[in-house]
Amino acid sequence: MVRPHPQSLDAAMANNTHRYRITVTPIESDGQPCSGRCTIEFEHSCHDDWMRILEASQRQRGFSGDERAALVVGTKLLSGLMLQHRKDSDDLFAPLRPHMPEFIRGLKQRNRDDGPA
Repeated sequence: MVRPHPQSLDAAMANNTHRYRITVTPIESDGQPCSGRCTIEFEHSCHDDWMRILEASQRQRGFSGDERAALVVGTKLLSGLMLQHRKDSDDLFAPLRPHMPEFIRGLKQRNRDDGPA
């Protein structure tokens, strides 16, 4: 078993970054995963723990489990890209920027409102 160097553990904990590998694989009409080169895979880093966010969203009504996962992952990917490119001179996300904080506040509020009484 390979153990990480203690200094690398300290650095990872200090910057509190979570790394994720996202994989998208189309499903064929017969329900089987596609064959050949058809998977999209990429990595993304984020300061948030997506697993905790997803656990918190499990109480949210109105969405299936797959929809909640897509909502959490999609929102975190989009907001992360918006953050990384906020200083771009040709900011693609400029039209969304004023609305994203309100959207995220609404999601957090729904998670609190739909929690156990």
